[in-house]
Amino acid sequence: MGIEVGGLLGLIILILDIWAIVKIIGSGASTGAKVIWVLVILLLPLLGLILWFIFGPKGGGVARV
Repeated sequence: MGIEVGGLLGLIILILDIWAIVKIIGSGASTGAKVIWVLVILLLPLLGLILWFIFGPKGGGVARV
């Protein structure tokens, strides 16, 4: 039963970071922006993820006319 909260929280952050990197790579942003966002997330996992959720490129959905 000895699941540590820090270990579980770390695993959740890792999964969210991987998900964010996949979304960044698949986005329509420029290559430079993609590289910068991936580096921010890799160097600052939690803060980078939060910053990407707030300031990152939004999903390029279909434009409604």
